[in-house]
This record gives sequence, structure tokens and C-alpha cells, in this order.
Amino acid sequence: MIRISELKLPLGKEECLLPQKAARVLGIPAERIQDWRIFKKSLDARKKENIHYIYVIDVQVENESKILQVKGGGNVSKTPDLQYRFPKGKCSMQQRPIVVGFGPAGMFAALLLAEMGFSPLVLERGGDVDSRKDAVEKFWADGKLDTENNVQFGEGGAGTFSDGKLTTRIKDKRCRKVLEEFVAAGAPQEILYDSKPHIGTDLLCGVVKNIREKIIALGGEVRFFSKMTNIFAENGKVTGVEVNGSERISASDVVLALGHSARDSFTMLYEKGFPMEQKPFAMGVRIEHPQEMVNQAQYGKAAEQLPTADYRLTYTTGKGRGVYTFCMCPGGYVVAAASEEGRLAVNGMSEHARDGKNANSALLVQVFPEDFPNSHVLSGMEFQRELEEKAFLAGGGSYTAPVQTVGDFLEKSGNVLGEVIPSYAPQTVFADIDDIFPPFMTEAMREAIPAMGKRLKGFDRKDAILTAVESRSSSPVRILRNEKGESPFAEGIYPTGEGAGYAGGIVSAAVDGIAVAEHIFLHHANGEMN
Repeated sequence: MIRISELKLPLGKEECLLPQKAARVLGIPAERIQDWRIFKKSLDARKKENIHYIYVIDVQVENESKILQVKGGGNVSKTPDLQYRFPKGKCSMQQRPIVVGFGPAGMFAALLLAEMGFSPLVLERGGDVDSRKDAVEKFWADGKLDTENNVQFGEGGAGTFSDGKLTTRIKDKRCRKVLEEFVAAGAPQEILYDSKPHIGTDLLCGVVKNIREKIIALGGEVRFFSKMTNIFAENGKVTGVEVNGSERISASDVVLALGHSARDSFTMLYEKGFPMEQKPFAMGVRIEHPQEMVNQAQYGKAAEQLPTADYRLTYTTGKGRGVYTFCMCPGGYVVAAASEEGRLAVNGMSEHARDGKNANSALLVQVFPEDFPNSHVLSGMEFQRELEEKAFLAGGGSYTAPVQTVGDFLEKSGNVLGEVIPSYAPQTVFADIDDIFPPFMTEAMREAIPAMGKRLKGFDRKDAILTAVESRSSSPVRILRNEKGESPFAEGIYPTGEGAGYAGGIVSAAVDGIAVAEHIFLHHANGEMN
């Protein structure tokens, strides 16, 4: 096929006009286009008086090579082959591989291993998505936390209770494989071409369940409420894992897709001597605004014709510390995301329709290893816990979240609710953010919020709500691995995904899981990558 980019359509124009536009670019009659498909669709809202969609489409025509000779270059090119191909070669394994964790990294590692015929065993400390949903809804209703079955742990990982965003900055051929598997499992078709694809929590629950069923149909096994409590190695090679403190399972390959909140597992690996290092991460609050305000700020008069608007803002303070918005949830909700007793964490979530009244986003401040004097590898994790404990106490217990208006935070003008009503459940209470965060974080936020308000009108409005504490945006540690994807601790152990420090979202974590499955194949075979 031939790929044509930079095709523009004004608002209100039908996509059926795209083949005609493509034909004009190629200098051929529209009837010669035999088939076409959208590869990418994005919205250009930089000039509010000229908001339009930009498309990249692939068209099928006769005499393709001749047309490319004449028109090739610039916005016209041959459509690249994006089909995922498995490693070549023959491979046999005496023991089935074990995948620890069933978030995006573990899920796609297991899926690829199953597709290769290796019948992986998945061990997930939390529950299946249905029991997990029940536990989470109960927690949000009455504040009773299940420490093993919650927003962080269980089928699908932390991403299941989020916006289901599939945006990523990585350029990797495996990204397409991830999106295609999601669509095959029931995700909307448009995620294949939308420039800002998302699934939504309501649809994502069904999608992850269908991927699990595919893994099982291919010979894999998925065990829930099965927590890895130890890992064993002899003579520099992994020999197996312990589950729930009692059962021992032998294995020559173990994928550690733990997720960023598996703090007890990080501690266990650290104490066993796994090579690990501190890494920069970020913490902060959730900030809420009226979604209608965001729509107007981004789209102006065209807001009613367009999908729910999002935003992404960054700022560097005078002292060189980064502050940025992250995981923005249009029409979403701030949710209780704790996984440990006596510690309070929040996150954002949207359903596919994104039709909630509020918009919310993480407002994060960069945290560096040098922020902790006399630190050790797990100092960042302990810092997360410290702030979560302070947030829990500031809320008065029972996972009531401390909130503060932007006006009171910036000007000490008093907490007065306006149009923005906190969406967090089970409950919120007014508190002083300065009692939770260290000065280097509050100073950075106070400098950044007004500056961001100059870029997004209303971002610094006085009745916007800050909810503490957003602490799980990324892992504070990296479990080291070599060029073969293995931990130096022992051959056959593969630290993977966001928790291990090698990804930053659903797609990048899934891609890392695929890459690790490829490493395992090549470890056992005289094979090569396509």
C-alpha cells in the first residue's frame, strides 16, 4: 500500500472524503483507489480559529511502484511492514517459565510465551478482575482496604483502574502488536489509529479478562492470590520460587513483572542481594478542574463539536526541578489507590466515555536520589511511605483524603468550595498540603501552578482541588539487568516492566514484556530476531 500523510479535514467533514484527497495528492482518479484505511488521526487545536483533524492513511492502488516513482517523497511513501514476527529458530524448554505479576508487562510476556508454545505459569498476588472490582468498589464505599486485592494488585495491574491510556513516546515495532492484541480482546478499533488512544476502565476490565482466556487457551495457566514470597538460585542460575510462604515451584526462567507498588517484594529482593539502584521518580497531588473549563481553554467555540479535551503541562523551577502533569483523566475521577494499611495514595481514572463533570491530573514534582541524605537503594520507597502515612493522618484515618483548594494553597485565602467538588471517595477533608510534603515539593508546586495557568487558562483557578498524595506514578528503584534481559543475581531471572524500572505506562510495559519473552526464547534456542 501507499502511505499519505498530512491530509487535513475541517471539523464537521466526513472521513469518506479522505480517498478523494489522497487521489488528488497521487494525481490519479479516485476510482483507482481500491481500498484504504486510517493509520493515524490527530487533532490540531493550536489555532482555535482553525481547528482541524490531520490524517495519515494507507491506500491500495494498481501500479503502486510506478506511482511511488513519480510521487514518492515528502508526504507519500510505501507503507512500512508493521507485522510482528516471532523469533526464528527451534526451541525446547524442560520447565515452563514462570511470570510473576499480571499487569501489562507480565500479561504480554505470558501471552507471547504462550503463543510460542511454552505454557507459562502466571502468579498474581491479587485477584481476577471481577473479584478485584468488588474489592475496590467496597474500599471506595466504606474505606475497608484489602491489601492484596486493590487498585494496585490484581489482574491487569494498576493500569486497569486508570484511564487506560495507550499513548507512549517509545518507537518500537512491538507497539503495534500490543494495540492489535487489545483490539482482538475487545478494545475499540480506533485505538489502532487515534494519536491519543485510550480504552477506559469500564472496557479495560473485559479486555484483560479476554487476554487471560487467550493465554489459557494456548496452554498457559494463571493463578490468582498467589504471591511470590521467595526466589531461589543455585550455581548462578534460578531454580524456582516460593508462593504464599509455603509452596515451592521449580523453574529455569522467572519473569519478575512486579509492578511499581510491590514494596514487600522489592524489600525481599534487596535483602537477598539482587543488584538494584535508586532512580528518579515523582510525587505530588491530583488536581481537579471542571472538564468544561478544560474544553473551553483548549478548543474555544469549537468545544461542543469535539471530544473531551485533555492537556499536558511541564515547568522547570528556578532551582531546576521539574514539575509536570501526568496521567490526565478527562471527565474522570480521583480514586483511592492505597495498597498498605495506614498509608493513603490516590490516582486518577476515567471510563471510556469520559463523561464525568471533573477533569483531573497528577501534578508531580521530580524527586531525585540526592534528595535523601545518607540514602540507600530503598530510600525512595521509604519516602513514598512517609508521605502516604502523613496523608493518611492528615485525613484523619479511614482513608479519608486530605484536600486543599488552589486558592488556599497559594494564598492562604481559606478553603472555600466553588464549582469544583472533590470526586474522591470514600470521603475528603480539608487539610494543609504543607503538613504532608517537604518544602522542596510545595515550593516547586507553588511556583509551577501560576505558570501553568498562563498556558492553560483556569489551571490556577482558586476553586481547583488538590488531593494528596499521588505517590505511585513510577517505581523509585530499578532492578538491574544485562543486555540479555537477565538479572546479574542469577541466570534466568528477568526483571520486567514498570516495577523493575524499565517502562512508564501500559504500552511501554507491555512492549518490555514482549521483549523479555523474546529473550527467553533466544536463551533456549539457536534462534535470531526478525
